[in-house]
Amino acid sequence: MIRRKEFFGIVILALICFLFITFCEKSPTPIHSRSVAFQAIEIEQPRVLNNHISIEELVNIQRTKLQRELQDYKLPDRESLANLTIEDGGQPIRTVIITTWRSGSTFLGDILNALPGNYYHYEPLLDYGIIQIRGPPYSESALNVMKSLLNCDYTNLQRYLEFGMSHIYLFTHNKRLWSQCEAYPDYCWDPDFLNDFCRVFPFQSMKTVRLRLKLAEELLEDDTLKVKVVLLVRDPRGTLQSRKHRDWCPGEPDCDQPSYLCSDMVSDYSAAIRLSKLYPTRFKALRYEDLSLNPYENVESLFDFMGLKVHPAVKDFLDSHTTVNVGGVSSTYRDSKNAPFHWRADLSVGEIQAIEGNCSEAMKLWGYIRSNGSNVKDFYPLSAYDIK
Repeated sequence: MIRRKEFFGIVILALICFLFITFCEKSPTPIHSRSVAFQAIEIEQPRVLNNHISIEELVNIQRTKLQRELQDYKLPDRESLANLTIEDGGQPIRTVIITTWRSGSTFLGDILNALPGNYYHYEPLLDYGIIQIRGPPYSESALNVMKSLLNCDYTNLQRYLEFGMSHIYLFTHNKRLWSQCEAYPDYCWDPDFLNDFCRVFPFQSMKTVRLRLKLAEELLEDDTLKVKVVLLVRDPRGTLQSRKHRDWCPGEPDCDQPSYLCSDMVSDYSAAIRLSKLYPTRFKALRYEDLSLNPYENVESLFDFMGLKVHPAVKDFLDSHTTVNVGGVSSTYRDSKNAPFHWRADLSVGEIQAIEGNCSEAMKLWGYIRSNGSNVKDFYPLSAYDIK
């Protein structure tokens, strides 16, 4: 009986050994051998990186989404979506906002970005620091960056991309791009992906607070861009009051000195006269106060200037962002009728007089009335202006 049990034990043990040997023979090859096969796959699909989706697939998903979002939107006369996309050899509708710090450009930029199909180039000159670019030595490189972005060409923008890696708000304001960056971070700073992704969008907007208007003439001269330029102006008292709340401004002459700001406003006015004559359908000036007091009317006028109808999504943005104050100093949720005039309560009489003393000409040109010692809390600071 014992020998029979021993016999069956030996048989079972032999069976286990047989199964183990068979399993090992069928098991995957060692890791060092598998790497060759994996590398072969990478060579066949070089645009997949570490994600599970290729650049082509990701761009195609965005293309399909755009077609769906814009299927009921009336495009300009005789235009199709293909005629407005770079990937199809078309010409996007490009709009560039030129302004300065704390003049309402984030609000205006977000209005344009509420339009489905818009690709937003937010502050392309952010890495230049707290300076105003009025000419050499920075004007040539700055304009080259802007032109490259408007052409969806990230190939030679290494400095721009490297800066964005440590200052992600360069990309986060472009919500359509940033949603892909969050899902596929390996692609976010890859020029191949950015080039292809950007080229499917029919509308492009850009805003910068570091380039003065006279330099924007070079953008308007470029017939391959057909860009439209919007100069956004604000009362220097409101601008400087708002800058007081930013820790990056004090000590920077281009930011905290009224004389620098208002000299730029005078220069911008002269440039506005020239551009209005040369490019009457492609240049527009807009005061932040007028936009805030009558947002729907001015946005309608702005979109008409762009050759577009106001999309319901843009109206929804205005409905939600112009009636209440929510968030901090960078928030775009504002009671728009009161937002431009906080300076009346926040600045002292001495501060107001110092600004007005440096800004007499600029204020006169742009229709801002001096307080002249009146009760500023009840003082209405706006009058009409004309660019001529």
